[in-house]
Amino acid sequence: MKVFKFGGASVKNADAVRNVGNVLQAFEGEEVLVVVSAMGKTTNALELLATAYFENKEEKHDIYKQVKIFHEEIIKGLLHNSSSHTYDDIENLFIELECELENSPDSNFDKVYDQIVSYGEIFSSRVLSAYLNEAGIKNRWMDAQNFICTDNTYREGKVDWDITGNLISKKLKPIVKKQMVVTQGFIGRNKDNFTVTLGREGSDYSAAIFAYGLDAESVTIWKDVAGVMNADPKKFPDAIKIDAISYPKAIEMAYFGATVIHPKTIQPLQSKNIPLLVKSFVNPTAEGTVVGVSKEKEVHLPTIISKGNQLLISISSKDFSFIVEDNLSKIFDAFATHKVKINLMQNSAISFSVCVDNDLNRVNQLIQFLEKDYTIKSNAGVSLLTITNYTQETLSKHLQDTQLLIEQKTRNTVQLVVGLKA
Repeated sequence: MKVFKFGGASVKNADAVRNVGNVLQAFEGEEVLVVVSAMGKTTNALELLATAYFENKEEKHDIYKQVKIFHEEIIKGLLHNSSSHTYDDIENLFIELECELENSPDSNFDKVYDQIVSYGEIFSSRVLSAYLNEAGIKNRWMDAQNFICTDNTYREGKVDWDITGNLISKKLKPIVKKQMVVTQGFIGRNKDNFTVTLGREGSDYSAAIFAYGLDAESVTIWKDVAGVMNADPKKFPDAIKIDAISYPKAIEMAYFGATVIHPKTIQPLQSKNIPLLVKSFVNPTAEGTVVGVSKEKEVHLPTIISKGNQLLISISSKDFSFIVEDNLSKIFDAFATHKVKINLMQNSAISFSVCVDNDLNRVNQLIQFLEKDYTIKSNAGVSLLTITNYTQETLSKHLQDTQLLIEQKTRNTVQLVVGLKA
């Protein structure tokens, strides 16, 4: 039994969806579960819609129309059976979304976010399933929310592994044994029957959750790159593919911000020794990268991970007291309360510096809270570079035309917070 995950780039338009069909055609007759993300940049558009709705801005209607037109155009380019019930299914989903926008929003933005942004995966999976059936690749559409059960942590749902694993094993596995199943990434449901998302780019994690419950032989993430690269090829043209890496190395890369794998994906796979394959949907017969080999078999290349849109925050006490256990406890509690994740931190006698994702809503609330007791300074528009197996030549190359703000080194890894030179 195999689990395949296709991201937004693989279903960004009608031609891309047809290509997914070509990939899946090679696996007809096999036991396959397909997990799909929202189409193209739909998640970004729905995030804007959620914000506009929450803030009661008129532009919500225009954003809604754009999202609807985008999907209608893809459907027109794919489905030639005008009597297909998919037209009605998608239309009904958009009516549901439109009705949601006419109601008063909940006071909890994260809850609002999940109810709206989750539509992207529902749309894409419905369209993909219908196209595959019309193309002769028989499959059954299933709602991931019927299997992935979470707590009430909206936008970062924590999975109830006992309930989820049991549902997937008892209810979903027999269906996958009979026919291909198409479902959604990124989404689950809590005990109150509300949608809860698993975190941005969480479809990889969904694939791992399903694989865990299905006891799958492998998970394949289909990307627009040849496999796991030692750097982002869009930023570093000389990036090369890594053929094989261990679970610990993949976890480390994901934690540091490598976008090819979601940080939570590896652990459920490692617990059942399920290999993760990262392959190209452009060249599906190529080898790609295998994640899950022993440390002795992995290739030790320098890896360069760049996270942009970072904010460097420096926190110092107003009374010049030391930033030690008492102050650090208050600061960490504030970060946890406001759900702001720290990507790098550095402590000195009277200041504490952190590098975080510049999530304006959460970060601004955090800073306002901390300013009651601390002096806060910040640098926006910085980047966090993490380089493993580095050399001085590598460091010098990547520090050109940058202003070095923080440097942290261990034996094999260096992390650099850099901004553009003035």
